[in-house]
Amino acid sequence: MREYGRMCEDHRMVVRLGSRVLQWTTVTPVAAVILLVLTWGRDLPGLVVALVTLVLAGAVLAAVHHAEVVAHRVGEPFGSLVLAVAVTIIEVALIVTLMIDGGDKSATLARDTVFAAVMITCNGIVGLSLLVASLRHRVAVFNAEGTGAALGTVATLATLCLVVPTFTTSAPGPEFTTFQLIFAALASLLLYGLFVTTQTVRHRDYFLPLTQHGEVITEDEHAEAPTTRTAMVSLGLLGLALVGVVGLAKGVSPTIESGVSAAGLPHAVVGVVIALLVLLPETIAALRAARRDRVQTSLNLALGSAMASIGLTIPAVALASVWLSGPLVLGLGATHMVLLALTVVVGVLTVAPGRATPLQGGVHLVLFLAFLELAANP
Repeated sequence: MREYGRMCEDHRMVVRLGSRVLQWTTVTPVAAVILLVLTWGRDLPGLVVALVTLVLAGAVLAAVHHAEVVAHRVGEPFGSLVLAVAVTIIEVALIVTLMIDGGDKSATLARDTVFAAVMITCNGIVGLSLLVASLRHRVAVFNAEGTGAALGTVATLATLCLVVPTFTTSAPGPEFTTFQLIFAALASLLLYGLFVTTQTVRHRDYFLPLTQHGEVITEDEHAEAPTTRTAMVSLGLLGLALVGVVGLAKGVSPTIESGVSAAGLPHAVVGVVIALLVLLPETIAALRAARRDRVQTSLNLALGSAMASIGLTIPAVALASVWLSGPLVLGLGATHMVLLALTVVVGVLTVAPGRATPLQGGVHLVLFLAFLELAANP
């Protein structure tokens, strides 16, 4: 009888393992990598581009799922950090590969993509998260200390890397000299590393979600944490999904560029499309957290992604510029500098009280829409 019970338990384990293997979140990352191998370096016809785009979207959603599994296992704020770094790896890989292949026309790609990421995260994701949370729970509550520290770091990095080059005089145009670029890259890494240490070690409580009464939530009562084995499997599948997203997005990038040119839109729109694509996992995860009244988690995701986008992308393109022959334009124009300044001011006014209503969410969303409109019609 005991042997029969053991056999039944083994059978149930096999069934559970089989069902897990056949889940779309498991199949999609593997399919994305296989499709990447089959299409790498080839000119893709329209039907194949449609298939690649479909699998790419599935890989993005799978990446969100597995990142959330890992995040649930390690807890906040480590979970937000996992997804922010993962998304930034996608962005950095896309930017560097497109800059290598693009020649002079990609000189502003890093600037356009990083600035788009800042606008999407600090206005789009923040605005949507505050709006969803405040409409659902009347008021969105978060920790002003942690969020303010994140916003201050983002503002410093954005100004140092995207505004200062416009006003330097050592190099012609809105560019850094080699030594200036090295300093900006090292300063970005230093600030990002200092923030991560603050977020995860010294002042972790500042980045934990709060209840409506301002009490810190240390555990997620909605679901039991996954096992270490499940989290490790999800971590591996997350890596596969990211490889698939990067490679497939690289494959459809010529279609994106030709579509932008055919529509008569500025080349900067390519950077906006790339940023929208790679930040889709962050957006979905942030909205899910906001619906569960975990606004601090949403803000950790948004501002953490903005910070990682600058703090990791600028050093990466600085290193890539060693073998890139074309110029590297980082300085923003006057219109974008105004948008960045207004974003920082509005962000400070939003963060300071530690509570937000739908009005604050709406203001950030209007700024995001203004950015999109000016990107298409500068």
